[in-house]
Amino acid sequence: MAYAAEAPVGLGTAGSYSVLGGETVTNTGPTRLNANLGVSPGSAVTGFPPGITTGAINAANAEALQAKSDLTIAYNDAAGRALTESVADDLVGRTLPAGVYKSTGPLALSGTLTLDAAGDPNAVFIFQVAETLITASASNVVLIGGAQACNVYWQVGSSATLGTNSTFKGTILALTSISVTTEAAVEGRALARNGAVTLDNNSFVTSSCTQTPVPTVTATPAPTTSAPAPVPTVTTPAPVPTVTTPAPVPTVTTPAPVPTVTIPAPVPTVTIPAPVPTVTIPAPVPTVKTPALVPGNDSGVGGAGGVSGQQPVVGADGARLGTNRGTNIQTAASAQPEAQSFLPVGLLTGAAVCALFAAAAGRGPRSARRH
Repeated sequence: MAYAAEAPVGLGTAGSYSVLGGETVTNTGPTRLNANLGVSPGSAVTGFPPGITTGAINAANAEALQAKSDLTIAYNDAAGRALTESVADDLVGRTLPAGVYKSTGPLALSGTLTLDAAGDPNAVFIFQVAETLITASASNVVLIGGAQACNVYWQVGSSATLGTNSTFKGTILALTSISVTTEAAVEGRALARNGAVTLDNNSFVTSSCTQTPVPTVTATPAPTTSAPAPVPTVTTPAPVPTVTTPAPVPTVTTPAPVPTVTIPAPVPTVTIPAPVPTVTIPAPVPTVKTPALVPGNDSGVGGAGGVSGQQPVVGADGARLGTNRGTNIQTAASAQPEAQSFLPVGLLTGAAVCALFAAAAGRGPRSARRH
């Protein structure tokens, strides 16, 4: 399991100082500092020597002014962090994990306070103290679980006092002043924004933190005791078949049903025979007996009507006919009614005879047609 830590407070250039005061810095005895010493806007630094520092002493110069500006930013940053837990009165006997702890009044430490990082070297502890912070003589702040003093911050709204022979861990960001009494040891910084910092035969070890990768704590499962696994039989694996991607199956479209066409039976051709001509057999032609002419005299009256000196004409019935122009009026008169009764029949009979003769003439030889 990984532990998330509060972000460290950014100190800027103020992080390079062991002691930084607003008005003055005063020292008694052989105080030892392993980082810079500065004051701003004040300029008085007294007691160095006998006090010593391995860093620079910056009094009312640009470096001190910049450090004082960065201190103000850091102070406000620490004061504005979100609360994890409220604390009050005395912190003695407490073991606190990383977080932000706020006191609305003065805060004291009369004994030992333990800060536990729980294995996270980047764990940050911030204490927001509204009024004063006072530690008793021989009081102690202990860091465990990988906690580092460079990640412990005490934002104090008034002044801070560290008791004699006490051991203190962390950076004090005080609004007014800081008093480090006789032989108190500090692993951290004493930074005062407006007032003085007073030292008395103290030792300061100031260091900066490097962000270390957060370790991941993983529970190791308990080993399981079991019978040894059987020795596997080594089998030559069967060759891996080549997987051939099948061709896409065409989409079969079912055609629309073809309508059944019923071919009608052929209609038989009816041959209408040509009309047989009606042959009308003509009625037998009656024999027309022409009455024999009565020969008249030369005057044509009452005689045979023959002409003297000519041969008589023989009729169809063998009668002799006169050749004279005259006719026997009596004979003609007596024969007229009979001729009139046969006239229509004669015409029809004549037409039929003509047709028969014409048909016979068509079938006969050419010589016959001449007759």
